Amino acid sequence: MARWVIHLDLDAFYASAEQLTRPTLAGRPVLVGGLGPRGVVAGASYESRAFGIKSAMPMAQARRLLPANGVIVPPRFRVYERLSQEVFAVVSAVAPVLEKISLDEAFAEPPSLVGASFDAVTEFCASLRARIRAETGLVASIGAGNGKQIAKIASDEAKPDGLLVVPQGTEREFLAPLPVRALWGIGPVAEGKLRFIGVQTLAQLAALSEQDAVATLGGVIGRDLRRLATGADDRPVAGRAETKQVSAETTFDTDIKDLPTLRAEVRRIAAGAHQRLLKAERVARTVVIKLRHTDMHTVTRSETISAPTDDLAELAATAERLLLDPAEFGGIRLAGVAYSGLSVPHQDALFTLAAPAAPATSTVVTAATPAPSAPSEWRQGDDVVHEEFGTGWVQGAGHGRVTVRFEHRSSGPGAARTFPQTDPALTRGDPGDCLK
Repeated sequence: MARWVIHLDLDAFYASAEQLTRPTLAGRPVLVGGLGPRGVVAGASYESRAFGIKSAMPMAQARRLLPANGVIVPPRFRVYERLSQEVFAVVSAVAPVLEKISLDEAFAEPPSLVGASFDAVTEFCASLRARIRAETGLVASIGAGNGKQIAKIASDEAKPDGLLVVPQGTEREFLAPLPVRALWGIGPVAEGKLRFIGVQTLAQLAALSEQDAVATLGGVIGRDLRRLATGADDRPVAGRAETKQVSAETTFDTDIKDLPTLRAEVRRIAAGAHQRLLKAERVARTVVIKLRHTDMHTVTRSETISAPTDDLAELAATAERLLLDPAEFGGIRLAGVAYSGLSVPHQDALFTLAAPAAPATSTVVTAATPAPSAPSEWRQGDDVVHEEFGTGWVQGAGHGRVTVRFEHRSSGPGAARTFPQTDPALTRGDPGDCLK
């Protein structure tokens, strides 16, 4: 009987969540991220992507590309986590077992689709997309096929706001023209190895002999990737346990015998583990290093930092502090870096101030001319509550004043009002308040 796996991916999730819960941002170029010297784009709306802005781009570069009506806001992970829970509650109602990849992405194998026709699967997925939008306000793209690989690629092809079902028996034809990087498991290194032997498409990878695939990519990996390129994929969809640790390690071709070389390698390994930390959408409290001596003796050392973070510079510096000098310890044949003590990054206040939003008509609450004011405690993007006007968010602050846009998910675009920054009626709000 036909097996059907679906892959669901929320479109531009972080930026879409901001547009949903702050309705004046709807239809505008929105970036989510920090503006510090190492700030990067954590999320970009499709309106901003039209200007060449992408996730993971340095924020300084993205800001130069952002049009005048663009808005930059700091991440609010508590909001994203709540919205993710709402979406997956909808999906779980029709697909009890979910393999969640991140807050905005998951696989499912709905029991009702076992042996279903192409038309029935298409109708199921269209109905699910409609339910997600109606019940949460978010847009999901869905791909469906005979396995996880086909479903994932199909959802990528369906973006934005689309649906693509790959008919049973057409998998190889569907994959054939795609570049090898479209396949999960093929990164820059594997792509380079395949290009070296003239393989650039999945059709060419599928046509390789198993012997050539193994010789180029390695034993199990070579066989598996070649098989996936043919459209065969029987991997189960299974619920995933909460990530407790992410790590990366390298066995060196020759033992490392000096500290500068070891530091350089550990920085590289720390960056690899950091990518997995970002993929898991977590921050880490503890850094662990593993060093294996030439004689196979292994030492691990760890340090717990003051606050959870996903800042690569801090994590890598901590890993370097834990290193042992090979001149004293002896040659190092393997080094690894792990991050543990993981949590959802709720420290929203750590992100840098965002650029002001486009001007809007405001109603000003008058007050006596204040004395020279202290630096504002408010920053753009803060969630606030006012005794009279309710839930809102800070559009701008300075010179003793704070301008607040009062709106939430179901309010529609709200009015902006300006207050003295010390107004006792204005207090910090819970980010979840915007979801009502």
